[in-house]
Amino acid sequence: MTANASSLRVGPRRELSVRRWIGIAIVLAGAIVVSHQAFEGMAGNDPRMKGALLGGLVAAFATALGTLPVLFSQRLSQRSYDTLLGFGAGVMLAASSFSLVIPALAAAKAQGANNWGAGGIVGTAILLGALLLFAIDRAVPHEHFVKGAEGPQARALKRVWLFVLAIVLHNLPEGLAIGVAFAGTDPVGAVALTTGISIQDVPEGMVVALALRSVGHGRLASAGLGALSGLVEPVAAVFGAALIGLSAGLLPWGLAMAAGAMLFVISHEIIPESHRMGHEAYATGGLMLGYVVMMLLDTALG
Repeated sequence: MTANASSLRVGPRRELSVRRWIGIAIVLAGAIVVSHQAFEGMAGNDPRMKGALLGGLVAAFATALGTLPVLFSQRLSQRSYDTLLGFGAGVMLAASSFSLVIPALAAAKAQGANNWGAGGIVGTAILLGALLLFAIDRAVPHEHFVKGAEGPQARALKRVWLFVLAIVLHNLPEGLAIGVAFAGTDPVGAVALTTGISIQDVPEGMVVALALRSVGHGRLASAGLGALSGLVEPVAAVFGAALIGLSAGLLPWGLAMAAGAMLFVISHEIIPESHRMGHEAYATGGLMLGYVVMMLLDTALG
C-alpha cells in the first residue's frame, strides 16, 4: 500500500515536470519566431546585423552543446573542472587582446587619433566596460559559485535563479563582443572572435551545467538552464551591433568596452573559481592552452 501510494505521488510530479518543460519549449519557440520577425523588420539586409545574430546563435549553440554531458554523467573531477575554467579564461583573455583591444586601437587611429590619443580612448573604454559590468554585478542579484549570493534582495530569490543570473552576467560581455566585432570593418576577425568564444563556450556550458547539478538540481534542469543561459549571447550581439551602427565613431569605444567587460569576468569570477580548490597548476595550464588556441585562431583566420 505504501509503495503504491508513493508511486502515485511520484507519477503526478513527473507528469507536471514534463508538462512544465513542454510549456517552456512552446514559449521559447514562440519567442524565437517573434524575435526573428522583429529582427528582420529592424535589420533588413544589413549584413553586419545578420552576422552578429548568426555569431551569437553559434555561441549559444556551443553553450547548449556543452551541457549535454550532464545528461549522461553525474560527476566531473574537480581538477578537470578547474582546468576547463582556466581554458575558458585563456580564450577570453586572448580574445580581449587580439580580437578587441588591437582592433580598437587600429579603429581609433583610422579615425584620426595619434598613438597617445588612441591609447587614451581605448584605455578609458576598457575601464568603462569593466566599471559597467561591476555596476551590473552589484545591482543584479545572483550567486557566484565561489562567493555565494550577491546583489540586492539575493536571499529573496530561489537559488536556481541566482545561478542563472550569474551565468547571464558571464555571457553578456561575450555576446556584446561578437556584435561589436561584426559591426566593425573586419568580418574575418569577427569570425575568428566568434569561433574562439564558441570553443570556450562548450566547456563553459558543461561547467555551468555540472555546477547546477552539484548544488542539487536535476540533470534535465541543469542542462536546460545551462543551455538557456546562452541565449543572452545573440541578444547581446544584436544590441552591440545596433549600437555601433548608430555611429562609426563608437567602434573603438565599443570594442574596448567589450574587452573591459570580459577582463572583469576573467579576474572577478573565473580565475578565483578555478583556483579555489588547490588546482592552480592545472587551471593555469588550461589558461595558457586557451590563450594559445585563441591566438592561433586569430592569426590563422584574421
